[in-house]
Amino acid sequence: MITAVSIASVFVKDVDASKAFYIDVLGFQEHTDITLGEGYRWCTVKSPTQPDLQIHLTVPGPPIPDDMVASINRALDAGNMFGIGVNVDDCRKTYEDLQAKGVEFIQPPEERPYGVEAVARDNSGNWMVLVEPKAYSAADFA
Repeated sequence: MITAVSIASVFVKDVDASKAFYIDVLGFQEHTDITLGEGYRWCTVKSPTQPDLQIHLTVPGPPIPDDMVASINRALDAGNMFGIGVNVDDCRKTYEDLQAKGVEFIQPPEERPYGVEAVARDNSGNWMVLVEPKAYSAADFA
């Protein structure tokens, strides 16, 4: 039986730069950073409020086929990769704080049936959805 999600991988352009972005800008904490055989790097960060979930920051490469690596890199360059979604306690305040740190937003905070949502990009071009959640029902979408 599956009991929880423990790791989510995010493709990045540069592990060091992304690790710094996730820690210094977003407030994540370092979890693991080791180099395994053949130079493969295993780097994860975690949210201080959700330590059981690791975000694996990885550059696309083997065993992924070359054509897929090229496709992922094109999507990163275009800023069109889906990354992570995070809950925030105050979306408008978080938007202001992150914007002041130079984070690119592709959607400012907007009211949604499920809460206030903003969409940013990380330093590799991955989308980051920020949601200040609120209770909702299916009727709220009608």
